[in-house]
Amino acid sequence: MAEEFEYTDGPNDVGDMFQRPGKPSDYMPQPYANEEQARAGNLGAYPPDLSLMIKARHGGADYVFSLLTGYQDPPAGVEIREGLNFNPYFPGGAIGMARVLYDGLVEYEDGTPATTSQMAKDVTIFLSWAAEPEMDERKKMGMKALTLLGILTGLSIYLKRHKWAGLKTRKILYNPPTPKKH
Repeated sequence: MAEEFEYTDGPNDVGDMFQRPGKPSDYMPQPYANEEQARAGNLGAYPPDLSLMIKARHGGADYVFSLLTGYQDPPAGVEIREGLNFNPYFPGGAIGMARVLYDGLVEYEDGTPATTSQMAKDVTIFLSWAAEPEMDERKKMGMKALTLLGILTGLSIYLKRHKWAGLKTRKILYNPPTPKKH
């Protein structure tokens, strides 16, 4: 997705900034130029940073998945204002974001059925990664640390037994001095 945009980079050899195609490590450009434009496009509400939404909400990924798949008609007796949608998983039940996922909205290359649930799962997994892109590296480092600590523990146990084996098996007897005869 980042490859679709041009990014200012540089400076080059002569000190000028230049435009280049995006790389996977580049941040996505903001959809709005400023906060006022963002509020105008979202019924007066400033849209949140979705890259942290999984960590920001209680329930994390489960909450986002439920929110994306939970749109339904309001139950009898529940009034929803114009421009809002009913979602029982959103606090208060009325959310300004319209339903964005429908069956068959995208086409997967591997033939996976494009159900609302599958697309919500994909979005949730991506947002989980966006919230903590270093998590995989942290897990690998943790496994390396546990392996090293295990080896060092085993080595220290072996050395302790080897070093102290002679002292533990030694018989120590107390021979009191015998009285001298005069």
